[in-house]
Amino acid sequence: MYRANEIEYLPRSLRHLYWLCQAPSLMRHERVFDLTAALPQDYRLRIDRLAHCPDVLQQLNMAAELRLGLYFEQLYACLMTHVLGWELLGHNLQVREQGRTLGELDFLLRNPLSGEVEHHEIAVKFYLAAGADDSHWYGPNSRDRLDLKTERLLGHQVKMAEQPASRAMLAEKGLPQSARSHVLMPGYLFYPAGQSALPLPPNVSENHLRGDWLRASQVSELRLETSVQLNKPDWLGPWHQTCHPDGMLAHAQASRIAAGGPPKLFAQLGQDGNSGVWHETKRFFLVPDEWPYTSMEKA
Repeated sequence: MYRANEIEYLPRSLRHLYWLCQAPSLMRHERVFDLTAALPQDYRLRIDRLAHCPDVLQQLNMAAELRLGLYFEQLYACLMTHVLGWELLGHNLQVREQGRTLGELDFLLRNPLSGEVEHHEIAVKFYLAAGADDSHWYGPNSRDRLDLKTERLLGHQVKMAEQPASRAMLAEKGLPQSARSHVLMPGYLFYPAGQSALPLPPNVSENHLRGDWLRASQVSELRLETSVQLNKPDWLGPWHQTCHPDGMLAHAQASRIAAGGPPKLFAQLGQDGNSGVWHETKRFFLVPDEWPYTSMEKA
């Protein structure tokens, strides 16, 4: 991974691009897009140059106000076109048949090196292990499950471009009807504090970014005085800041979770002795004691 102090002064969206370039996929499968292998040798320089492209930065900053998934799509489009130099042929192409929506194609891209057209399905996800079974990996709001997401990506979404309705739609738009399909899903998996080895669903990689999760009643085990709550879209990539963490604010935020508030993501920080900048050393979710059931009832 890159060193945090190499990018700490870049605009936030470009720091997120760096993270995307280095974050391993949560999935292991022949359909997974090997982004690391596709990166040009000078990709860091290409990202740095985007700091002088106000139109690109403005577009990403506007997207950062949207849902995290939509922002991630804009980051991916920027990475593939401005950094890798791929041609974007289509984005969020709806597939319909007899008035019924079957799905959509996230990205249709042309690889400049091979000339081949590729269909990419992407997502960024965060899951917490709520039990010893490989089906017990839930999203923070308990409405999303890791095993179901991987099944849908591999069993439905990545195969969408092969459907007759998709080929008809592409032909109607004058786009290539034959495309190699890939998936990309970076993110983090969070383990109960003190546990680092739990069963993973099929097709989930053991090489993944990770953190801890704790219940509100375990708050005494945390160093909240040097922790900060992370808000989307800053769930992407390691956090850093120049000011001292506000411990009183972190404790107040933890109290709201203990009172039944939704789970929140925090970063624990450590200070660099040379620069004085505070860098993320670990991240953790703090959840209500009743999680995941409370979140499911509120959904």
